[in-house]
Amino acid sequence: MQWFKIRVQNNRKQVFDPIRHKFVALTPEEEVRQNTLFQLINTMKVPESLISVEYSLKLNGLQKRCDIVVFTKEGKAVMIVECKAGSVEIDQSVLEQAARYNFKLKVNYLMLTNGIKQFYCRIHSESKQLEYLGFIPDYKTICER
Repeated sequence: MQWFKIRVQNNRKQVFDPIRHKFVALTPEEEVRQNTLFQLINTMKVPESLISVEYSLKLNGLQKRCDIVVFTKEGKAVMIVECKAGSVEIDQSVLEQAARYNFKLKVNYLMLTNGIKQFYCRIHSESKQLEYLGFIPDYKTICER
């Protein structure tokens, strides 16, 4: 199966997003997002219907968007994924961005990626401590916690 469906329109490359069901501009960040979606669906076994791309939320009166949010079958958010272009370092500011989104969503897992480096974190609900994981858990595991 070919994952990426790419076309050129008005001299610009576009990629078909299987979650949003439309073609979007193929930017460096979008390429990372599409590769991450492939990983979520094929490695973690997340059902496509339980993934939201550019999930909109309001923080302190401002409209924000999470790159990717994974939900349980019951509709509870369980993981936030923050994608950056390969040229962007995954640093404290990226973690803080995901943490701000989590203030609203209260997920148990974060994934931060620039396509080169990936960081997976579990958030312990009582202590609010982050545990860095050396692997990405499967969908069943992230829904159990």
